[in-house]
Amino acid sequence: MKSLFILFQYLVPQHLLSRLVGKAANASTPWLKNFFITRFIRRYGVNMAEAQYHSPEDYTSFNDFFIRSLKPGARIITDRANGIVSPADGVVSA
Repeated sequence: MKSLFILFQYLVPQHLLSRLVGKAANASTPWLKNFFITRFIRRYGVNMAEAQYHSPEDYTSFNDFFIRSLKPGARIITDRANGIVSPADGVVSA
């Protein structure tokens, strides 16, 4: 399956692929954007309890979900001098 995806990327013009993905991410059609958001939440284990809005229906597009606001106090911001703070979900590894 992975090799088919890689082959697809070689065969499809990159500008076209980028535009299609951009249009899909900006789609506001309810069933389509809800599908993308729900799949992303499941695939990456997004904790929606931290989000200001909990339901995929609350977002206008996948991009809107991707830049979602968190509830106040949902994340602890370090006060350590050598601490690392990032506005995005992720893990820092060595």
